[in-house]
Amino acid sequence: MESLIQTLTVMALPVLFAITLHEAAHGYVARHFGDPTAYLAGRISLNPIRHIDPIGTIGVPLFLLFSSKLLGGAGFIFGWAKPVPVNWSRLRHPKKDILWVAVAGPAANFLMALGWTLFLKMLSLSGSLPDSFWVQMAIAGIQINIILMVFNMLPLPPLDGGRVVYSLLPPRWAEPYARIEPYGMLILLLLLFSGVLWRVLQPIIWLWYDFFGWFL
Repeated sequence: MESLIQTLTVMALPVLFAITLHEAAHGYVARHFGDPTAYLAGRISLNPIRHIDPIGTIGVPLFLLFSSKLLGGAGFIFGWAKPVPVNWSRLRHPKKDILWVAVAGPAANFLMALGWTLFLKMLSLSGSLPDSFWVQMAIAGIQINIILMVFNMLPLPPLDGGRVVYSLLPPRWAEPYARIEPYGMLILLLLLFSGVLWRVLQPIIWLWYDFFGWFL
């Protein structure tokens, strides 16, 4: 139990930053391209409370974390925030602009992973010990943002990667592809609990670990 509490303490701040800036980035870019829906709803905000989903942000990650601790492993932990409301029809060029709105969230995670990496580098240069609280938090920040970035870029609606694919596909293929969206979360859960999701994402995640490792 003590180990679980320590893990939660280390992860809390990185998780809050990761989900808050990810969702705020979606809303900011949507507003830039003509849709003020998220702005009018108060969702372009750095207040994490506005973005927290009780199930996706707290319940599912805690369940997966607790399960992985009980099983003695480092299982795949993921979650989600309340989606930022976007009225795609209000974008100036909906099919084209949806790509930039979708990419904004993972791009924010990329920048945060880079920021945590540089913070870790500073801690290392200052002589901080590898097991110190701030070092462990920086490592968690890198890991969480890489996982969120890679996970959200899966080419499956309603994830950001699915939006990107929809934007890039010709109209005759984009519309049938979009019809997958109501079943997207069910497909994700099946992939998660079957173990397929982690096997697909793990090599990509490790490539990104190697990339950020160049800055250390």
